Amino acid sequence: MMRVIKIGGNELKLPGFIDDLARALAQLGEPAIVVHGGGREIDELQLQLGQQPIKIQGMRYTDTDALNAAMMILCGLVSKRLVAGLINVGVNAMGLSGVDGGLLRVQKYPHSDLDLGFVGEIVHVRQDLLSLLTSHGITPVISPICLGEDGQIYNVNADEAASIIAISIRAKSIDFVSNVPGVMVGTELLHAITESESERLILQGSINSGMIPKVQSAFKAITGGVKDVRIVDLEHLIKPGGTRFTLRPSGYPSEAIQITAGGAQ
Repeated sequence: MMRVIKIGGNELKLPGFIDDLARALAQLGEPAIVVHGGGREIDELQLQLGQQPIKIQGMRYTDTDALNAAMMILCGLVSKRLVAGLINVGVNAMGLSGVDGGLLRVQKYPHSDLDLGFVGEIVHVRQDLLSLLTSHGITPVISPICLGEDGQIYNVNADEAASIIAISIRAKSIDFVSNVPGVMVGTELLHAITESESERLILQGSINSGMIPKVQSAFKAITGGVKDVRIVDLEHLIKPGGTRFTLRPSGYPSEAIQITAGGAQ
C-alpha cells in the first residue's frame, strides 16, 4: 500500500529541507506520493506583480491573476526545485500537476457564503496513473493545479488535494509535514485530537490561518478510510511523533465522501 506525504511550501524554502526529505523518503522502503504547496512564494509573486493576496479561512481567493501566479509557482518554480533536489540525492521523482494526464479533475468549489473564484474541489483521481508510476519506482510529486470538468484550470488547496488522493488510492497513511511538530495549543503539542476538539479549538482561535484547512483535510482523510493520519515535522516523518487524528466517538454520523478513481475521463 502507498502512503501520501504533503509538504508545505514554507518548509521547502528551509536550507537543507529537500535533502533531508529525500533521505527520509529513501528510508521509507515503500511507495510514496508527495503533494506540495507553495503559498508563501505565491504571495511573494502576487505582491511583485502588484496583486494583493486574499485568504479566506486559510484558502486563497483565486481570480485570473492569482491563478496565473499559482500556476507559475506551483507547476514551475516549486515543482522543479523539489524534483531536482530529490533526484540529486537518488529519489526517482517526477513532477506532475493535477492537469497532467487529467490526474485530478475538479468542479468549482462550493461555498455557502461567497465565491472563491477559480478554486476547485476534486471529484476524480486517476488512480491508475499513480499506480503505474509507483510500480516503476517513480515518486510522483504533485502540484495541486487541476483541470475542471468544464475545461477551466483551477487551484486546489494542497492539504485538501493530498487528503483526497490518499482516500482515492486507499493509502495506508498520510502525513502533513509542517514547520511545527503538530497541532499546538500555545506551547503544548497535542499528541492526539478528535474532530469535536478541533472544531472547538478553531472557534477559540487556537487553530487558525493555514492550520485550519490542514486539520480539516486530516479529518476528511480519516473519515474517508485512511487509517493513519498525522500532522508532523520532518524530523518525525519516519518515527513516532506529531499529532494523530482520531475519529469521532462511535456512532457519530459522518458525511460520506464520494470520489471516483480509475482511468482518464
